[in-house]
Amino acid sequence: MSDESSRVSRQDPKKNPNSRSQRQKKTNNSKHYWRNGIITVAVVGVLGVTVGAGMFTYYASSAPKITDSALRGTSQTQLLDSSGKVFYTTGNQTREVAKESEIPDSLKEAVVSIEDKRFYKHHGVDPRRILGATFANFTGSSLGLQGGSTLTQQLVKLTVFSTSSADQTLKRKAQEAYLAVNLEKKYSKDQILTLYMNKVYMGNGVYGMKTAAEYYFGKPLDKLSTPQIALIAGLPQSPSGYDPYTNPKGAKTRRDTVLTAMKENNVISAKQLEEYKKVPLSSGLQIDHPDSEKSAESAKISDAYISSTLSELQKMGYDPTKDGLKVHTNLNLDVQKKAYDIANGDAEVQWPSDDLQLAMTVANPKNGKVIAQIGGRKNDTTFGLNRAQQTTRSSGSTAKPLVDYGPAVEHLNWPTYRALNDTPYTYPGTNTKVYDFDHKFDGPMTMRHAVAQSRNIPAIRAYEAVGSKDAADFMTKLGIKTKAENLVPSNAIGIDVSTEQEAAAYSAFENGGTYYKPYYVSSISEQNGDVKDIKPVGQRAMKTSTAFLLTSMMKSVVTDSYANIVNTPEYAQAGKTGTTGYADDAKVPDGAASDTWFTGYTKTATISSWTGYDEPNTPGHYLASGDDQMLALQSYKALMNYIMTSGVIDADGSDWTAPSSVKEVNKYGKQEFEVRGASFKDPGLAKLQAQDDGKQSSSNSIGNSSSSTILNPDTRDAIRGESSSSRQTESSSQQTITNDGQAMPATSSSAASVGQPASSSSGTVNEQQSSAPTNNGSSGTATQ
Repeated sequence: MSDESSRVSRQDPKKNPNSRSQRQKKTNNSKHYWRNGIITVAVVGVLGVTVGAGMFTYYASSAPKITDSALRGTSQTQLLDSSGKVFYTTGNQTREVAKESEIPDSLKEAVVSIEDKRFYKHHGVDPRRILGATFANFTGSSLGLQGGSTLTQQLVKLTVFSTSSADQTLKRKAQEAYLAVNLEKKYSKDQILTLYMNKVYMGNGVYGMKTAAEYYFGKPLDKLSTPQIALIAGLPQSPSGYDPYTNPKGAKTRRDTVLTAMKENNVISAKQLEEYKKVPLSSGLQIDHPDSEKSAESAKISDAYISSTLSELQKMGYDPTKDGLKVHTNLNLDVQKKAYDIANGDAEVQWPSDDLQLAMTVANPKNGKVIAQIGGRKNDTTFGLNRAQQTTRSSGSTAKPLVDYGPAVEHLNWPTYRALNDTPYTYPGTNTKVYDFDHKFDGPMTMRHAVAQSRNIPAIRAYEAVGSKDAADFMTKLGIKTKAENLVPSNAIGIDVSTEQEAAAYSAFENGGTYYKPYYVSSISEQNGDVKDIKPVGQRAMKTSTAFLLTSMMKSVVTDSYANIVNTPEYAQAGKTGTTGYADDAKVPDGAASDTWFTGYTKTATISSWTGYDEPNTPGHYLASGDDQMLALQSYKALMNYIMTSGVIDADGSDWTAPSSVKEVNKYGKQEFEVRGASFKDPGLAKLQAQDDGKQSSSNSIGNSSSSTILNPDTRDAIRGESSSSRQTESSSQQTITNDGQAMPATSSSAASVGQPASSSSGTVNEQQSSAPTNNGSSGTATQ
């Protein structure tokens, strides 16, 4: 470039970005941007503060009132029955309220050191603490020593707010801060600290630090050692997580964390810190708690119901140990006490052993309210295993209406007289044959008869006709979530289910086809005065015609099977039996069962009852053929009779009326029902009998007489046009008479199911002892 062109370029700012004028322009632009940016930030800041202040003022204006009595009260939760009577209060120890003078300075200093180091410097809310907690959340550097809330704010939470996730809102945070600041204007620091120490939950049903000192160490507060004080001060953050009995390692870590905080707050010296850390956690720790044991004993009557209710509250986001709730439940205490007496006494049910267990769930079929529940018998501890919600035991044939016949009526429009064949059957692709308890084949029969007598093979044939997809869909709509790919043919005669699930599912048959999720809580009153009403959650699970046809067939179970011991002219009822047996090679007597069920209903109540042993493979832990296998029925009978006749509930014992979508017909000499105007495939009993006769002739022609079919009396009478008056005489040959004169099957109930996994030496499946294919190709026992 020439000197001249270079000079011109330097003089032209457009061609020379580094010229003085260009540099000046850039500087001016930069200042302009900075100035505008600062103004924008300032305006946004002012607007933000203004809006924030406005929202804070608005939220604060609707903050709940805090009374002195509320501050001094407990944060315990009360459970009330359906009549409004308190039947349980969280906390199994009488709360002892400490006076301000009773609390030693060392405990105050320990609590302040670990919970709110600047407690004596702030005025209810600590901005520095909030910023520090926020920074610690990002960096993970808090070491668990400090949170964002001051002790005053924590007292406010314990007094008027719940720990429900629904309450963790900006509005509640603003109200909490407002109330904390106001609280500090009315009460001294030591008063606030005392109120907090008396209210806080300390684990194991203990409220307040004075009560905790007596519970954990058997001492008053002023007699505690420094390590013991540190343990007490550290418990409120996580009472169960730092429980010295169940998690001593975690409890010691927390205690030492408190001691470290005390050293950093100059409460103890470095030398003392090392000495106190060496003290064993168990030093002075109490083992026996007589007051707690007395309180727990009184809770045993409603043990399972309490457990289920507290679990439901926790699923809602509440902490019943801290939220001070008043919870109205659906419990009918009279029914609950009766169920408890049946389970633990011998007046109405003769229990053969204290080890034999019972689970029962009682529900209102119209809305899903659980009105009573038994989780076990002869419980030594409170809140142990709640067997009413346990889903690891096979249902036996109580599965058949849910897996087979319900879907068949719903999706295939099968009438109650639809013909099914009880003839030799082998699971596809296996050598596993299926039998009933009597090892006989009754040939063609109606679906009603198959349900009443709980024949296994007709149930499996119904499942095959329905298919796994429709079966899974039907079950899922009834609250038993199932995937089609997880179902196998043996599920036609048994699924793993709880009495709670069955009570809810069978209720849908009673009420015309609506499934209601079982629930325990009807309303919740929070400490701030808010009341939350809990409404039943119902959804259509089946057609009204399906519900009626299944109810009609299950009425026949009550009248025409060994379940007739529950039958009474006092009220109409329907239900299904179930029994699970052992594999052929199990070392138990012939006809022994591991589980028995009866789930039945009236228009007033649905009861699902299960009996069995917790360890059914332990020697002697089996239900022998005979009276042992009638216990679920007897328990149901005693409780249902009380519900329907005692007057504790306004009972409706009337029969069910067929909906307009159902048509009554006379078929095979009996009253039957079909879906009005629906098309369905029905081979008919005569056709099935003819087919069976053809197979029989073929079998006889090759000398295989062992596979002969025994026709049941119902079917034989229907095909031949004969009277059914002789049926009782013929069927009685398949029964034995028990000591009390009641008739029952010679070996077991007439329900069938998948039971404990086992292999069958004979490769057969029958009501008492069987094996069936599972998803992984293994076998599982199945029974009636």
